[in-house]
Amino acid sequence: MEELEQNWINYLKKLDIAFQPIVCVHSGNIYGVEALLRGVDKIGFNTIADFFDSAYQENILYTLDLALREKVIRKFTSLKDYDKIKLFINIDNRLFEMPDFSGGNTQKLLEKFNLDKEMLCFEISEQHAISNISIFEKVLTHYKNESYSIAVDDFGVGVSGFQMLYRSTPKFIKIDRFFIDSIHKDFKKKILVQSIVQLSIQLGITVIAEGIETEKEVLVCKELGCHLAQGYFVQRPQLDTNKILKSYEHIIKVSHPRFNTNREQIKNYLEKIEPIVVTDRMNAVLERFKKSRDPAIPVINKEGKPLGILDEEKLKSFVSSPYGRSLLINETEKMPKVKKYIIPYAVVDINSNMNQIVESFSNYKEAKGIIITKAMKYYGFLSASNIISIINERNLVSARDQNPLTRMPGNHQIDRYINDTLAENRQAVMSYFDLNNFKAYNDTYGFRQGDRVIQLFSDILNKNLPKSFFKGHIGGDDFFAGVLVNDENFEEIVEKITFVVNKFKQDVLQMYDKKDREAGYIIAKDREGNVKKFDLLSVSAVVICIYKNSQNRSLDFIHKCFASQKKAAKADINNINVSSIL
Repeated sequence: MEELEQNWINYLKKLDIAFQPIVCVHSGNIYGVEALLRGVDKIGFNTIADFFDSAYQENILYTLDLALREKVIRKFTSLKDYDKIKLFINIDNRLFEMPDFSGGNTQKLLEKFNLDKEMLCFEISEQHAISNISIFEKVLTHYKNESYSIAVDDFGVGVSGFQMLYRSTPKFIKIDRFFIDSIHKDFKKKILVQSIVQLSIQLGITVIAEGIETEKEVLVCKELGCHLAQGYFVQRPQLDTNKILKSYEHIIKVSHPRFNTNREQIKNYLEKIEPIVVTDRMNAVLERFKKSRDPAIPVINKEGKPLGILDEEKLKSFVSSPYGRSLLINETEKMPKVKKYIIPYAVVDINSNMNQIVESFSNYKEAKGIIITKAMKYYGFLSASNIISIINERNLVSARDQNPLTRMPGNHQIDRYINDTLAENRQAVMSYFDLNNFKAYNDTYGFRQGDRVIQLFSDILNKNLPKSFFKGHIGGDDFFAGVLVNDENFEEIVEKITFVVNKFKQDVLQMYDKKDREAGYIIAKDREGNVKKFDLLSVSAVVICIYKNSQNRSLDFIHKCFASQKKAAKADINNINVSSIL
């Protein structure tokens, strides 16, 4: 191995290491820290990239990198409970090009500080072009063979992201800041991140949302299924290790899980399969499968975090081969035997949206189930049969409550949506729609034509309000819509609702005879039996903007607001009444 010249030794003494926490989006608990180099500007380099480029040109990149790893690990051990969190270290893809590269040196460093390989994860950036794919594969193969976790950093910004995902099968991916920035206002970014998350979960990959800078970004990333978060909103990189906390209160407040029927439904079907610890001996594992009826058993590390599963069928096929059992229980190999047979598996938090769990399973037909976690720790196993039972139960409940005419969610689901939204203490817009002069139209044109009008409004609502809206049919000519919002898009939401009101007023004209359409009214009896003129059909909308931490966050209060503002909406020239709950 090359020895560092004195100038590089002096550089190392002047450099420092900062740590930035990576936390669970559901609990706010620290999961790990990323090590970041600081101080290159003080030793004459403009950027960190310039610093490593210089080392590469002098053929000392690997030697320097090892010296920095030791510096990182030494400082890492000064963190509180460092042995319970993961250390993320960035590696330069050019290390393998160095003439003095050799294996086993990181292992020696870890042993020096009495640390396990499990706590270390190497980050490989997608942002830096990998000119030689064979070298990249060597890097991956080397570190995976040495039993280290791999994270793909800056995922989504390079041209080879999915190729990297396929070749590396990383333990983590870090979604680049580009996709996270203002994601709450960008529908395209939401779709892309959701797709990345769903794919990653199916491959058993843990997703880190990188570069989180606002509360709204945390909330959206949590809703889309990201497991972990990192960024200035969590905490800026810290040179002082005492400032790295076990738990981050502001994340807990933002992400505090509300009571919801989804979570309770999952708990009812959850199987508390006792997991295997990665350090268990294979002999004990085989005995466990002999006595157990479970086709798959989750594997955890010593902190209780899931690593994947052991599949009985795959182990059986190996054991039944010549000398298979002897090879399997032979503990002399460098890699722990249990770890060698772990299969990456879908992991979802107990507080996740139920739709994410269903999608993760339904898109992966071979799955025996899903590992469920609570605050990133193993909580239980949701088997394939139980997931199917949950899907059937949900479909049955939905069918019972569904309006038979419009096939939209009915009162039970509407009330559940309102309750869940209020309990989460989020900003939202909720709207109540009521068709004006519908009874007179129904009496004149008949029930069948009246049903067509109801279906027309249902179609307009579904086609013109985005998927982010919850839409329901209260009954008769009454409808509901609700959506979570931020400060910036209250007006935008009201504009969408206004468009629905105006479009119905225009489109419903086709439901009248030419004579009535030209007259602009119909003659019919009112509720007291008096004959009078009725204006053509229109729709009134009561729009309630609910702010965060607003008072009177209850279902009854929302219904009272809708009822009290109904007349004002009908009297308004635009048929809309907008009010706020402060």
